[in-house]
Amino acid sequence: MAEVQYVEATRLYPGNPVAAVNRLNLDVADGEFMVLVGPSGSGKSTALRMLAGLEDVNEGEIRIGGNDVSQKPPKDRDIAMVFQNYALYPHMSVGENMGFALKLKGVGKEERAAKVLAAAKLLDLEKYLERKPKALSGGQRQRVAMGRAIVREPSVFLMDEPLSNLDAKLRVETRANIAALQARLGTTTLYVTHDQVEAMTMGDRVALLKDGILQQVDTPRNLYDRPGNAFVAGFIGSPAMNLVKVPVSDAGAQLGNLTVPLRAGTAAAVRAEGLKEIILGVRPESFTASESGNGLRVKANLVEELGADAFVYGELPGQKTIDTGDDGGAKPFVVRFDGRIPPKIGNEISLDVRTEETHAFHPDSGERIGD
Repeated sequence: MAEVQYVEATRLYPGNPVAAVNRLNLDVADGEFMVLVGPSGSGKSTALRMLAGLEDVNEGEIRIGGNDVSQKPPKDRDIAMVFQNYALYPHMSVGENMGFALKLKGVGKEERAAKVLAAAKLLDLEKYLERKPKALSGGQRQRVAMGRAIVREPSVFLMDEPLSNLDAKLRVETRANIAALQARLGTTTLYVTHDQVEAMTMGDRVALLKDGILQQVDTPRNLYDRPGNAFVAGFIGSPAMNLVKVPVSDAGAQLGNLTVPLRAGTAAAVRAEGLKEIILGVRPESFTASESGNGLRVKANLVEELGADAFVYGELPGQKTIDTGDDGGAKPFVVRFDGRIPPKIGNEISLDVRTEETHAFHPDSGERIGD
């Protein structure tokens, strides 16, 4: 069994009183594909390096298969790591790169060749085994780095933004290949990315960090449908959820010129706390064009036409959309539109809101309110 556990795991860098990873508690099941995601400086790569033994654990424990490995050197942790920059030896062939770790462990030449060939077949690298890394494309080099990890047959794969050096098309193809390969091998995997689309499409579960603190861990679908706080709501989804601090009354939340009814559980929680305002969250796809013309009025400042869809970036008179990222400033109000009939820049559009898809968060703490 190769389950991974972070138990109150903390990493403090010398001279910095703020923990890079702060009391992290996270359980990764045997065979699970867990994605660590968050903005730059959130602690996701540090958490991965703590598991690898490349960063010290100042407090708490990290366990692999139930054993505390916090003080063990990397070579004794039965892990294999795939780096962002491939880290291939330029003077070695593909086959030699893939089998080098086995050679260091004293594995015989025939056994080593058999393991390299098996991994090469999995990754469609058989015809490249005699080539040097410089003769390969970026995607092929990344597959070689994956093959080098696979031949070691570790308990845990660790991947630190392995696709960030690839172009957009190759990134899509390679992330699908990695997810399919992990499902076939069944090896416990921790994968770090700053790209929430990668996180949502690859992970069995996703752990979202901010400033070294775990914000929420759940399936991609649950993170999307029930974000635990305003930061998660604003990070997960592309384009991000619209978050607006609005007045609230018994009738509902006052979004622009429209009163949006709250779900029963949310309304009860708002009344119980005596709140006069909330952060209302509405995703760009939770709007429809108003047939009556009496819907939410939004001025279109920019229109992105993407074929099937169009994204309208606008503003609400008298209200600002909150950015939960690093700058915390205002951001455009975004609406997904039918790409065949997008509005013109400068037009005012009228929108109905699917109230069952709205979200409410506390105006001060940002925590989710109600159901």
